[in-house]
Amino acid sequence: MTLIDIERPGNPDVFAAEVRTAAEQIIARYPAGQSRSALLPMLHLVQSEQGYVSADGIAFCADVLDITKAQVAAVATFYTMYKRKPTGEYLVSVCTNTLCGLLGGDEIYRTLSELLGVGMNETTADGTITLEHAECLAACDYAPVVTVNYEFFDNQSAESAVGLVTELKDGRRPLPTRGAPLCSFKEISRQIAGFVDDRPEAATATATGAQTEAGVKLAQQRHDQAPGYPVEHEKKPASEAHAEQVAADNTGAAEPTSAHDAPLKTSASDPDADSTQGELFGKGE
Repeated sequence: MTLIDIERPGNPDVFAAEVRTAAEQIIARYPAGQSRSALLPMLHLVQSEQGYVSADGIAFCADVLDITKAQVAAVATFYTMYKRKPTGEYLVSVCTNTLCGLLGGDEIYRTLSELLGVGMNETTADGTITLEHAECLAACDYAPVVTVNYEFFDNQSAESAVGLVTELKDGRRPLPTRGAPLCSFKEISRQIAGFVDDRPEAATATATGAQTEAGVKLAQQRHDQAPGYPVEHEKKPASEAHAEQVAADNTGAAEPTSAHDAPLKTSASDPDADSTQGELFGKGE
């Protein structure tokens, strides 16, 4: 099977008008004339509609961002979070990187693979679960870790992981150790695209635990502080001072180190800006 279905041209018109509206909202977050910067969340948006990045999704991104399909496909095939074939309702990711692997991650993955009858990036026949082994999930203090649609289930074992996927297959949604309650893969893809999870229980979920917060508490006990920004005593006009503060917040320096560090207007704040997107990246297949 090809990495992406390139044997047929994609059709951007399969996406409803509200998806195009959501795409425009994403583009508005980025500097005017640089809409191609919106490609990553745009790919998550199309994935939230179809459960993976299809040929149609690639065509849609290319059409909306005024870039080529080749440019879109190059990004979609580089990052593992973009799935190249239909994904189950739940993406179960088992960390098999060094620490998790040594503490049981490899055993967890083997056990789940045998139980579900699927391998890497394969989906169960009922469409419920897609299994993958993942590189570091950034939770070494809770190793070994399993995530379901990127929500954490900490300190897992082969036995607990079997219980987890059994509940998922039975139609239940166990609560993650940390983070918001589970939702579907399509729903989490839309959140990653930058749209707020409006479930009340998601707003009150705990994102960290004692292990994660240990370093912060130690820093507080020792009264450690990060170095502050340089203070300039010369009084400056409010607009100039604000611009310098924005630059400092973005770069860690009192002055922009290049033109790319300077504050930029977005297409939302400067709707009349003349986009050079078409000149830089001409349309085409």
